[in-house]
Amino acid sequence: MSKYWSNIVKEIKPYVPGEQPHNKKFIKLNTNENPYPPSINVISAIKNAANESLRLYPDPTCNELKEIVAQYYGLKKEHIFVGNGSDELLAFSFLAFFNPGDTIIFPDITYTFYEVYASLFRINYMTIPVDDNFNIPIEKFYGNNDGIIIANPNAPTGIAVHIDSIRNILEKNISKVVIIDEAYIDFGGESSVELLKEYPNILILHTLSKSRSLAGLRIGLALGNGDLIEGLNRVKNSINSYTVDRIALIGAEEAFKDKVYFEEVRAKIIFTRKAISKKLKELGFMVVDSKANFIFISHPKVHALQLFKKLKEYGVLVRHFNRPRIDNYLRVSIGTDEEMEYFYGVLKDLLRPSPNPAR
Repeated sequence: MSKYWSNIVKEIKPYVPGEQPHNKKFIKLNTNENPYPPSINVISAIKNAANESLRLYPDPTCNELKEIVAQYYGLKKEHIFVGNGSDELLAFSFLAFFNPGDTIIFPDITYTFYEVYASLFRINYMTIPVDDNFNIPIEKFYGNNDGIIIANPNAPTGIAVHIDSIRNILEKNISKVVIIDEAYIDFGGESSVELLKEYPNILILHTLSKSRSLAGLRIGLALGNGDLIEGLNRVKNSINSYTVDRIALIGAEEAFKDKVYFEEVRAKIIFTRKAISKKLKELGFMVVDSKANFIFISHPKVHALQLFKKLKEYGVLVRHFNRPRIDNYLRVSIGTDEEMEYFYGVLKDLLRPSPNPAR
C-alpha cells in the first residue's frame, strides 16, 4: 500500500476483469465478447477514418451518432448520451444522480462494478437477495432508497426481468432515478426503452461491446429524458469533454446502420445458446434460463472451481466467481458453434467415470 494513495484509493476494492491472455492458445469464453467480427461496413469505415483528420478533436457532442441512435429507437437525440463504454456511463451516473451518503439498492448477485462505484463515490448501498433460483424479488425494490440499479438481463445469471416488473419499480420510485443496465438485452430480453415516454426517472444503459461486436471500440449509450441526459453531460464536461474518439464514433455509426448483420449475428448466438444449454442439461448440468450471450451452469457432482481449472488446462477460459451463493457456478460466454462443441467435448470427457482399476 503506497503512502501516497488517498484514503479512498486505500479502501476501495477495484473490479477484477476477466482474464485476457496474450496468446491464441485459449478459447475465450470468459468475458462475454461476441465471437463474430463486426460488420464489414464497420471495418471499412474505420479504415477510411484513419486519416489526417485524426489531428483534430472529435465532436464532443457525438451529434451524428446520437441522431442515428435516436432514429433507431424512435427517440429524440436529446434523449441520447454517448460515452466511452457503459462502465464509464455508470460512473457518470453515480456522480450525476446519487449523493455521498445516499443509500442505493441493487441485487446481491449482479454486476460487481456497482459495489466498486458505490465505494469510490462514497455512496452507501444495500443489496437485495435474489431467491434460490436467482430471480429478483421485485417488491423489495418498492421505495425506501435513494436510487436503484438493475441489470436486465442480470449478470452473471442471464435471467431477464419482465418489462411489467420494471414498470412497477418505476411507479413505486417515481422521485428516484432507476438505472436499467441493458448490456445484454439484445439476446432475448425485452428492452425498457418504451418506458422512457412514460417515466422521467428511468435511465437505460446500452453497450456496443456485446451484440454489435465492438468491445474494442468502447462505446456506451445512455437513454433517458432530457433532464437526466443533461445531468450526465454536466459530469462529462467536468471531467473530459472528448470521451469518444473519431474512430469509435465512425464504427458505432456504421454498426447501427447495418441492421441486417446485427440481426444475423444476434440470431446465431441465441441459437447456439439454446443448443449448448440443451446438451449441458443432458450431461447433468443445472443451466439457468439465460437471455444473455452467456450461460450460468453448475454440476451436482463436480465443483465449479475444479471444472474451471480443468477447462483451463484444456485451453478453455470460463469465469468463476469466488463469491457466496455462486461459487459453485461457472459463467460461460457463447462462442461459435465450433468453440462450444469443443467446450462440450472437454466437459463430457471430464465427467466421464474413471474406469475401475484392474484387480
